[in-house]
Amino acid sequence: MLAPEPAIRLPLPASIEVLPRQIPAREQLATLLPAGTRVYLTDLGGSDTDAEMLVAARRLTDIGCKAVPHLAARRMASRQALERRVGRLAEEAGVDDLLVVGGGVPTPVGPYGSAMEILETGTLHRYGIKDIAVAGHPEGSPDIPDATAMDALRQKQALAQEAGLRLRIVTQFGFDPLRTLAWIDNLARIGIDIPVHVGVAGPAKLTTLTRYAALCGVGNSLSMLKRGAGSFWSLTTGYSPEAFVLPLEEQLAALARPAISQMHIFPFGGLETASNWLRQRGSWPLRQHAQ
Repeated sequence: MLAPEPAIRLPLPASIEVLPRQIPAREQLATLLPAGTRVYLTDLGGSDTDAEMLVAARRLTDIGCKAVPHLAARRMASRQALERRVGRLAEEAGVDDLLVVGGGVPTPVGPYGSAMEILETGTLHRYGIKDIAVAGHPEGSPDIPDATAMDALRQKQALAQEAGLRLRIVTQFGFDPLRTLAWIDNLARIGIDIPVHVGVAGPAKLTTLTRYAALCGVGNSLSMLKRGAGSFWSLTTGYSPEAFVLPLEEQLAALARPAISQMHIFPFGGLETASNWLRQRGSWPLRQHAQ
């Protein structure tokens, strides 16, 4: 009997995350991002957030990318502020996709304490926004116990089904592919059937990556990776995400219905560095040069 053909590993497609104030000019942006790419715009708070989000979203829409602004519940000062931000993004920048998160601050500045409370307002639906991302934490969250986080995902899934929303999970970046796969398997076991876009730290210097890993609660798996990643880790070249991504792609190739549909890149080493890596590995198309 002939041995079965090995599954063919295909590179995962990718979205990317950028600070609104760091979005480059339109001409440079078009050389870095393929048309159609989902670009998430981080909400770090501040008095200029709404204006910066709007400018960045328009710029992305103009080059054919899909802007996905963050809505951080605990940073939203009022119901009126929520209506204003969502309304202007939808009506003035064509935004129809959002990432709704808790917000990473201990005390809400307004009436919303969680992403679920934002979803329950119905504001997104009223402005025609039906594609919604929520957060997942395969390596645990420094703010929320695992059981609480899973229960929140169940509630969001139920609300999305009732309201006709297209929900996806975008995870925090991590460095332990086996732990990520186990977390996704657990989603299925407890009845959560939502597409997963798995977070990946882009190529970066060790010092930069170590700082962000500590802030986001994934420092332990980073330490494990540093001890065992071999050629994926170098004091000269920094970190290559292939140590994390290749095992995921190899596992997914053997599945009839893989839960991971995409990866989401945190470009800690810069947008250009991440763009070059994604094109080289085939996750983004190569640039077409003018003849």
